[in-house]
Amino acid sequence: MEKIIQQFQLENPVQLPEAIKVGIINESYRLKAATEGGKSYFLQRINHNIFQDVEGLQRNIDRVTSHIRQLLTEAGEADVERKVLRVVPTKDGKLYYKTPTGEYWRVYVLIENALSYEQITPEGAYLAGKAYGEFQCQLASLDADTLVESIPNFHNLEFRIQQLHEALANDAAGRKAATQDIANYLLERAERMCIAETLYREGKLPKRINHCDTKINNMLFDKDGNPMCIVDLDTVMPGFVLSDFGDFIRTAANTGAEDDPNLDNIHVNMEIFEAYAKGYLSTATFLTDLEKSLLPYGCKRMSYMQAVRFYIDYLNGDTYYKIAYPEHNLVRTKAQIRLFQEQEAVEVQMQELIQKV
Repeated sequence: MEKIIQQFQLENPVQLPEAIKVGIINESYRLKAATEGGKSYFLQRINHNIFQDVEGLQRNIDRVTSHIRQLLTEAGEADVERKVLRVVPTKDGKLYYKTPTGEYWRVYVLIENALSYEQITPEGAYLAGKAYGEFQCQLASLDADTLVESIPNFHNLEFRIQQLHEALANDAAGRKAATQDIANYLLERAERMCIAETLYREGKLPKRINHCDTKINNMLFDKDGNPMCIVDLDTVMPGFVLSDFGDFIRTAANTGAEDDPNLDNIHVNMEIFEAYAKGYLSTATFLTDLEKSLLPYGCKRMSYMQAVRFYIDYLNGDTYYKIAYPEHNLVRTKAQIRLFQEQEAVEVQMQELIQKV
């Protein structure tokens, strides 16, 4: 690994790599400064089985972070380096290093003394909404067409519906007959759940730059609990902003677990929803009236899409998501459908809260 580290333009010597657990996709290491006052770094092996266009992935991250850094500098931000990630290039100027064996590695400057949280509170939801809204607002002035899809069709619901039709036709694991009611339920709602794609084709709904993994633990906070920096930028790509809004609510405002076998546990935490919406709308000043009105739909859209994705994997024989038991993906599917139903039940309330903000 020393040879890999030597490929990057580090400003000072570092200690031996220290493995750290950050997410489940990439392999991560902390490189502590070996000299007092020196910079520490964050080394990652990129999972190129998932992110097959590593060049495009890294170019996306560099463009987004460079754009935000420029905006912060122009605004007179005193501590830019703690507000946005910095990609460290290799000695030959590339944004990643490819080993002779085909591994891909990258380095960021480590943001020191930063905290991240796993649990959500209304206060935290408000701050998260404010931070993600500001992130999207900063990127609203960057042309979405300059970025590639780091995972093609990641949040393309029409593509997911096509995958569902294919999975049902193939019935690879022989599970279709016993779950036909789920297939019928999802397909009956497919057309109206794809309204975002329809509005985009009609020129009414723009694509902007999305984070595509808006969780509370993808933000760094300072010691006083103030948001500093949005991290985990692997899935930054063009999309509908309502999907980013909806995906945060899907995970943070669900009173049950994503794979909860007891569907009675699953409801929408409206306190979390309201706090996040207030924070988000205080900074997402770029939204059109249509985008704002579609935010509750964005919540339903992401729960529905995740139900479709879990069900596809169940039909295919559990080839994508890790499972803990044979029916795990089916349990996940039913839990997401219940969340979708709960969101439908409070959609008018969500819409009223959005309009009041």
